[in-house]
Amino acid sequence: MLVHSGCIWQELLKWNGWGYNDSKFIFNKKGQAEFTGKRYRLGGMVLPTFKEWMEKTFGASLDHKTTSRATLNVNDVPPSIVKEEFLQDLRAAKISYSQDAEDRVFRAHGHCLHEIFILREGMFKRVPDIVVWPVCHEDVVKIVELACKHNLCIIPFGGGTSVSSALECPEEEKRTIVSLDTSQMNRILWIDEKNLTACVEAGIVGQDLENQLAESGFCTGHEPDSMEFSSLGGWVATRASGMKKTIYGNIEDMVIHIKMVTPRGIVEKNCQVPRMSTGPDIHHFIMGSEGTLGVVTEVTIKIRPVPEYQKYGSVVFPNFERGVACLREVAKQRCAPASIRLVDNAQFQFGKYVDLLRQISLSKGFNLLLFKGFDPNILCVATLLFEGDREKVLQHEKQVYDIATKFGGLAAGEDNGQRGYMLTFVIAYLRDLGLDYYVIGESFETSVPWDRVLDLCRNVKERIVRECKEKGVQFAPLSTCRVTQTYDAGACVYFYFAFNYRGISDPIHVYEQIERAAREEILANGGSLSHHHGVGKLRKRWMKESISDVGLGMLRSVKEYVDPNNIFGNKNLL
Repeated sequence: MLVHSGCIWQELLKWNGWGYNDSKFIFNKKGQAEFTGKRYRLGGMVLPTFKEWMEKTFGASLDHKTTSRATLNVNDVPPSIVKEEFLQDLRAAKISYSQDAEDRVFRAHGHCLHEIFILREGMFKRVPDIVVWPVCHEDVVKIVELACKHNLCIIPFGGGTSVSSALECPEEEKRTIVSLDTSQMNRILWIDEKNLTACVEAGIVGQDLENQLAESGFCTGHEPDSMEFSSLGGWVATRASGMKKTIYGNIEDMVIHIKMVTPRGIVEKNCQVPRMSTGPDIHHFIMGSEGTLGVVTEVTIKIRPVPEYQKYGSVVFPNFERGVACLREVAKQRCAPASIRLVDNAQFQFGKYVDLLRQISLSKGFNLLLFKGFDPNILCVATLLFEGDREKVLQHEKQVYDIATKFGGLAAGEDNGQRGYMLTFVIAYLRDLGLDYYVIGESFETSVPWDRVLDLCRNVKERIVRECKEKGVQFAPLSTCRVTQTYDAGACVYFYFAFNYRGISDPIHVYEQIERAAREEILANGGSLSHHHGVGKLRKRWMKESISDVGLGMLRSVKEYVDPNNIFGNKNLL
């Protein structure tokens, strides 16, 4: 094995859960919840009422605890099967690689519930046989050529944050599976200040991209919830969306040029221009291809000067219906701030217990809400983020708050808006705590036309509750949603659901049945299969229904031409 630095990042992260090793929710000796580490604003804070929320919401108890395996047992990991001829070729090409069990398991999964559950209690039946670390585009070309020569299967790996089973190895794959880890391709190759573009290697993770650009006074503004860990190439491969898409756009709006290595050769356009009329855009074959066609190696993206001024805000509405109507009007007037997100009452209640919205729940303003007739068990909250020139931000802020007032909204403070925005980056850590106390949970998303938002939200949440009861879940589930991104013609809706699985022999099977029913309900109510998480293997059963039989055939034809021997055989999408 050649020396590589691919495991340095790996050592900072949990092997069987979300995020950094030093960051997690725990219950201390006093039975109070706290968040460890110093990486987040919530770090070091004690959450005295969180235990009450867990007990009240799930019927969970600190007396009923399940523990994950502390370390990986390498004897449980399927053996690495790689021919010596391939290893010799890798060494000749000076490509770093590893056959260590820890390295292979780390790249055998994303962050779906069932994947994390398996890591805690069992082992995958199939994992990559070898991990390779290219450091540049030319290395990827060599690796793909070797895979074709030796008839191997390549599964590209970026940040590992997939929630669509996209990284799982097909159990029936008999060929050597190569995990192609792009993490060492993490450089900004150039910045063009005149055209406001930057060419970046695809393995860079979001926070590093923003930090490095900021050193030159620029940003992309692309902030998915996973931006600390997800990669630029992963954003392209899944058609990602960020929290500030209203100003900066989704990934498809930001991309100027893509270079991708396929078994047929390199795909790229001949120039870096804002738009071309040269038939169907080949970028749209690449974006959303989820590792089925090749490896994205370099991306030229739009950049902007770091905004001069940033201001958070929040608005409380009497109910979810008023909140949705306000967001609809803001979208109609095309005056949405960088981020505008509306959480339902269940998430507001959660926010109180993690000290997120304490100004609303504890301040004099709370008495004002009661005086105005706001029911604490019905109201909902929108969090706002404005960015740009200071004068324009203040004008923009007034316009949005004026609209909110027309729908019964009351300003709830800048601090609450900031807390709500920052919670995005720690909420994923909650699932690991839940799993310690027999609570399993997951999130999923969709996009939907404005006139169906309310019906879809209500029907999906009710379907989850009904399915839990029918499947024998003994405790009432958490079923909640938020509107996270807005468009002229609709919005993205994000659902969370979780339940206490004590008394259920196969909780993952039950969970998957409920999630499947929820997805069926989404589609029946006019929602999309996915807004930004992608399809992977988890949702591909609905692809024909989503894009038509002919549409699916078109995608298959591209796959058969570009990759006739299925070198990129992760079995996503198709």
